[in-house]
Amino acid sequence: MTANAPQFWRDPQFPFVEARAIEDGRKVCYALHSHEIFSIGTITDGTSIYINGHRQLQVNAGDVVIINPQQAHACNPIGDQRWSYIMFYIDTAWLGELQREIAGGDGSFIPFHEVLSRDPLLFSGLNRLYELLVDPQCRHLEKQIALVEYFTDLQIRLGEAQPHAVAAHPRLEAAAAFISKHCTQPLTLEAICQAAALSPSYLIRAFKQHYGMTPHAYLVNRRIQFGHRLLKRGYPIAAAASESGFADQAHFQRTFKQLLAATPGQYQNPR
Repeated sequence: MTANAPQFWRDPQFPFVEARAIEDGRKVCYALHSHEIFSIGTITDGTSIYINGHRQLQVNAGDVVIINPQQAHACNPIGDQRWSYIMFYIDTAWLGELQREIAGGDGSFIPFHEVLSRDPLLFSGLNRLYELLVDPQCRHLEKQIALVEYFTDLQIRLGEAQPHAVAAHPRLEAAAAFISKHCTQPLTLEAICQAAALSPSYLIRAFKQHYGMTPHAYLVNRRIQFGHRLLKRGYPIAAAASESGFADQAHFQRTFKQLLAATPGQYQNPR
């Protein structure tokens, strides 16, 4: 395992969480992308550039990055400066239920205002959580308690989550929903516009402003998310590529690496 290869952690006993670590991120470059789940991570060494929506920030060791579901983002090296990170990917249904227990609500995930925290306790706590999860000597109950404790503390320390997420234009939401529902099929701009009752020029301009990417980039992201789920379920890479709507395995592999900075094989075969 080389220093710039991603190291993935997942456990079938905890289907709501995955983790990833990079020791040397100088060669790790992400294209702008999004996830269906909530993401949170720490910069454990060095400095990098963090893009979240329309914001571009320089992040350093000690920083915690916070990414809501479907938020376009990327984090990349600065020149040849070394940087490393740990990242967690959390199912929104699990986190939404935890939010409900803490602050009320209906159990739906409530997005966070913050995209970056420099709280030293959140930083050190997430690093400790990662070390505990990857430790084969730690018992299931200890890991389970640690997960609940950390994300409870996160909710409390970040204060109130947004009482209501900022709503998109309903027709933009219809366009995004149509793309998501049909992401494995060939789609045309005309079909998306018809489903959302929007003109092409308005759709492209407003969609990018709200979602941080064009409808086509959103479609590619949804295909990769679909393929990611299939890989997690044990599908062969070729089958995941085909089922996700890619013309061939090579295109799927290139796009997967471009968006997730890891190959499908690296994801399927964690350390």
